Amino acid sequence: MTVESKMASPDLLSYGFSVIVALGGVIGYMKAGSIPSLAAGLTFGGISAAAAHQTSAHPRNLWVMLVTSLVLSGVMGTRFMKTGKFMPAGLVAGLSVAQAVRMSYRLMNE
Repeated sequence: MTVESKMASPDLLSYGFSVIVALGGVIGYMKAGSIPSLAAGLTFGGISAAAAHQTSAHPRNLWVMLVTSLVLSGVMGTRFMKTGKFMPAGLVAGLSVAQAVRMSYRLMNE
């Protein structure tokens, strides 16, 4: 008897979110020479990429992506409120809120 495992589809939106977060850190470093931006962008981008892989393999395991999105929402939302600049803080805050809402919706409906 063969057992076929059901492969979940990749969570492309979460992978895209991860890339945007990481690229934001790289761009922050290139434009302003900000090592903290580079470190934060690559760290949160990496965590998000790992979480995207996790949600792709196990669609109900959403907690890492949810927490990462909430943390980024708070940090970047605060930065956006202080500076009033949409790029990059407002963009990342908005995408993080959208990702957190998406993960919460999936969590409640699965």
